[in-house]
Amino acid sequence: MTEYVPSTAPVPEGEIIVERGSTARDLGAKLNRSAGDVIRFLLLQGEMVTATQSLTDDMMEIFAAELGAEIRLVDPGEEKEAELLAKFFEEEEEEEEDVESEPRPPVVTVMGHVDHGKTLLLDKIRSANVVAGEAGGITQHIGAYQVEWKGHAITFIDTPGHEAFTAMRARGAQATDIVILVVAADDGVMPQTVEAIDHAKAADVPIIVAVNKMDRENANPDRVLQQLAEHQLVAEKWGGDTIVVEVSALQGTGIDDLLEQLVIVAEIEELRAPVDGRARGVVLEANLEVGRGPVATIIVQRGTIRVGDPIVAGAAWGKAKALINDQGKQIKSAGPSTPVQVLGFSEPPHAGDEVRTATDLAHASKLGETRAQRMRLSGHLPVAAAAGARLEDIFEQIQRGETATLNVVLKADVQGSLEACTESLKKLERDDVKLAFIRRGVGGINENDVQLAAASNATIIGFNVRPDKRSRDMAAGDGVEVRTYEIIYKLIEDIESAMIGMLAPEYEEVVTGEAEVREVFRIPRVGAIAGCMVREGTITRGSKVRFLREGTIIWKGAVNSLKRFKDDAREVQTGFECGVGLTDYQDLKEGDIIETYEEREIPRV
Repeated sequence: MTEYVPSTAPVPEGEIIVERGSTARDLGAKLNRSAGDVIRFLLLQGEMVTATQSLTDDMMEIFAAELGAEIRLVDPGEEKEAELLAKFFEEEEEEEEDVESEPRPPVVTVMGHVDHGKTLLLDKIRSANVVAGEAGGITQHIGAYQVEWKGHAITFIDTPGHEAFTAMRARGAQATDIVILVVAADDGVMPQTVEAIDHAKAADVPIIVAVNKMDRENANPDRVLQQLAEHQLVAEKWGGDTIVVEVSALQGTGIDDLLEQLVIVAEIEELRAPVDGRARGVVLEANLEVGRGPVATIIVQRGTIRVGDPIVAGAAWGKAKALINDQGKQIKSAGPSTPVQVLGFSEPPHAGDEVRTATDLAHASKLGETRAQRMRLSGHLPVAAAAGARLEDIFEQIQRGETATLNVVLKADVQGSLEACTESLKKLERDDVKLAFIRRGVGGINENDVQLAAASNATIIGFNVRPDKRSRDMAAGDGVEVRTYEIIYKLIEDIESAMIGMLAPEYEEVVTGEAEVREVFRIPRVGAIAGCMVREGTITRGSKVRFLREGTIIWKGAVNSLKRFKDDAREVQTGFECGVGLTDYQDLKEGDIIETYEEREIPRV
């Protein structure tokens, strides 16, 4: 076959932005080549294209690599948005050159297990009855409030749980300076407490523990300290560096001690921000209210937002018609660390979107509409700022001379397996590759694990456990890599191979069907038959199968027999009932999940 002879025209230097779906004519113009050059090269690679046909990402990257050009593929409309943002930042930097930073109040997030007294504690601090306005005494939304204590301003965020906290971080919004972890003295560390600890650690912010409900007769603070120490939060009085304050939100005791510790930690952190200049902040929540239109609750992070300022947040833009503080009063301006409701957006922005003030309304509307168009063209809303880390990326980081860190969410079927996997993986660490366990736990891979992995740029590793369908879909949507293993040596081999760059081809397990056991029939001389409803995909006779109970693999084998009513069936589709006989497994129970899969060989990069 004739070799491709490139043109001698110089290729533009630096990174070249190319939109996905570009034609040969568009790509050629970007790289100082004709459409014919692109078509001829791709023809020699076995690809038949025309000058006006959209090219795949691989085609464009191969052609750029042949020329020695560096390209960055972006979604349609993203290039225009990048140009507008560059102008935005350039103007902002010029304005902020002479602006000095000043001390600002800390932004504190209150987290912990449900019913451990988070909202009541905040209620005591700000002397306003939040709980009375909540359904069933449970916080239904994100509230942000600022209080004054001995001349020090402190901003509190009361979240409905760690999910909202992580959703903001997943969008690149680091809104919190300090986390207060509320633990009930009579209840101790609970599952949501552990999740809150994981999320706070992943955010890399100081944690102050408030041991609440000290007024209870069965309060046992020492047990709480012991449980916290198991999660690497060692109290100061035990020789650690975690501040622990004993409080009673009901009686109001220990509140001053807690606030004093907050002020001390804030001083140590040296929190500063410029007061003058354009405002920048983050959206905590937004909704559409009758009579008021789109309303966004934001925390200002730097600068000052004023009534009448042009504003943009994600695809939403407008003019700040009114600013309302946490007491419901209209104010003229809001500075750093101030929570405020903003009225005047064109549409409700998303939680975690960055809010900025613009020089004029035309600039704000242009940037907002460009983003909206990009989202429409790409067919999705913005997701996490950074997709989950993949094992294949680690070797690339090492080759660039960087110290690579692989963040891992590790789940296993039992505690013994979890410890064995942890110790085995720790032994693989080298000078240029570090492992960081964002979460370790026992049980199936759930949506909380995926959400934490997305926010922390982590890979999920499961040993003898599987994600359910919703978790799989969520991981696919957020770009989180989920790897599951049933042999510890294979797990270690994969991670080690990724670290040294020896990535051999592997088999990928593709889930083909999922059925729920509704009833179990015991037939003499045949055994147990599972009466199932196919919930997803197709169940095929002879296919490989995993038997799951509460997300944990308890047996592997094959589908021995498959029937629809009394007739044998080759396969059964979603929504139909069937009878499934397994090769040699009889311990069937209602509610168990039968998951069929096939192995496909895939190349490793």
